[in-house]
Amino acid sequence: MKAPPRLPCLQWARGYGGAMLGADLLAAVIVTIMLIPQSLAYAMLANLPPEVGLYASIAPLIAYAVFGTSRVLAVGPVAVISLMTASAIGPVVAQGLATPMVAAVALALLSGAMLVAAGLLRLGFVANFLSHPVMSGFITASGLLIAAGQIRHLLGVPGGGATLPEITPALWRNLPQTNPWTLAIGLAALVFLYAARRWGRGGLRGIGLPAWLADMLARAAPIIAIALTIALTRALDLGASGVALVGAIPQGLPRPGIPAMSPELILALAPAALLISVVGFVESVSVGQTLAARRRERIAPDQELIGLGAANLAAGLTAGYPVTGGFARSVVNYDADAQTPAAGILTALGIALAALFLTPLLADLPQAVLAATIILAVLSLVDIPAMIRVFAYSPRDFLAMATTIVTTLLIGVEQGIVAGVLLSLIMQLYRSSRPHSAVVGQVPGTEHFRNIDRHSVITCPEILSLRVDESLYFANSRFLEDRIATLVACNDRLRHVVLMCPAINDIDASALESLEEINRRLAESGVTFHLSEVKGPVMDRLRRSDFLRHLSGRVFLSQHEAFRALRAESGRGAPP
Repeated sequence: MKAPPRLPCLQWARGYGGAMLGADLLAAVIVTIMLIPQSLAYAMLANLPPEVGLYASIAPLIAYAVFGTSRVLAVGPVAVISLMTASAIGPVVAQGLATPMVAAVALALLSGAMLVAAGLLRLGFVANFLSHPVMSGFITASGLLIAAGQIRHLLGVPGGGATLPEITPALWRNLPQTNPWTLAIGLAALVFLYAARRWGRGGLRGIGLPAWLADMLARAAPIIAIALTIALTRALDLGASGVALVGAIPQGLPRPGIPAMSPELILALAPAALLISVVGFVESVSVGQTLAARRRERIAPDQELIGLGAANLAAGLTAGYPVTGGFARSVVNYDADAQTPAAGILTALGIALAALFLTPLLADLPQAVLAATIILAVLSLVDIPAMIRVFAYSPRDFLAMATTIVTTLLIGVEQGIVAGVLLSLIMQLYRSSRPHSAVVGQVPGTEHFRNIDRHSVITCPEILSLRVDESLYFANSRFLEDRIATLVACNDRLRHVVLMCPAINDIDASALESLEEINRRLAESGVTFHLSEVKGPVMDRLRRSDFLRHLSGRVFLSQHEAFRALRAESGRGAPP
């Protein structure tokens, strides 16, 4: 398949016309309305000034539109990456290596450089090592952790912490200091936003509003909540009553530049940047592929690495922090019928206008409202039904998922995802080191061979037909030796062993030595060793070795051919 150009924007820019512009403009308006409060809230979640969320929603969107391949992916700050950013920059700030802003910018630049390098090296396949249960468990745990961390803002009490053992005691100790006004505003905003999400669209359509207008007003619920609570705060002077406010936000656009970064800071942030890159890429590609499939389009994972890398580099160069493709915003972008990534450029323009003209209005915004926005957004990430489904289908995968959740909640986000990935790989190695194998026999009246423990089949005491359902490599080669030795020891009449190979896609050097050892041992005991249904690429490699020259038996094209020939040699004739 032809690789996409390094500038995918050249493809969609050709033939761009008025109809596309109209659709992209409408989608941009809706996403901008959604992104403004989210940007402020997610910056607070990352323990950064609120304007940083706006900065991270301008240049990165333009960079992705130029280098990305998805036509509807909405790039920007997201909850999980914001949490990982807070977790990453906290220790380096505590050590005095950098200020929060310098650490966040360095993290974005490191993540962007890693993503671009991975894209140029075509390492998109690496994301496959992050299994869906692990990713689902990590996102669920992150959602719970984020929600728990925002409760202090709803109560108006001090607190903090990166894990439940840190967050919970702090909340309990400070609970008597709850500010009634803060709690009332936070809960009212939470109820309003939930009602708008649950019933707003249908209710507005019910009173006769057009579908597009009802959708836009429902999406604008966070903006409405922000405007109402700012007005209430000013009217009642709630800041004097102890309600924590966002405070003055610098007006204007970010000044491009790269801050001074010490080698110690880069080394300290590199592991976190790598994890943020992997998690962000997996999340973006999953969303992008899902939405592209609905339109019978495709995205190129390797080019997506470059697109996301460019977005993060742009974030770092413009005083932002790490970004990735957001699920909710991308779905909204898709539902609004965005036609090209130009919708992202128009959204960036909308956010830039907000940074230029609207920030003075946000000084009296209660932090509790942003906390309510975050809580409502992240609780949708908690997927309890997925946990139930995984447990019912595969307890082993559920173990990896549960380990990820528990480790993330109790120890930390970075440790959680590392623990989940390592456990998944260990379990996969264990499974493949003990592959499923079956003694097979012929299904009467057919040329098919099936497991003797599951089907009524024809067998011959002089012939052992063994099917191995896994490629052979160093981890399972000894298992195959032991399996054949055990089966041979149980049958004194055995004269032929046939290794049925339809599921064997590869045989490495260790497994080849095991096959040679099996052949030697069987020959010494008077048993002939045969292969059947060997795949072409595997056969090509075997021909490059001495194994076939020393093989005591033959290589049969099919198991049926092997069974007929060896049964005839045993004097039993063809099977009935």
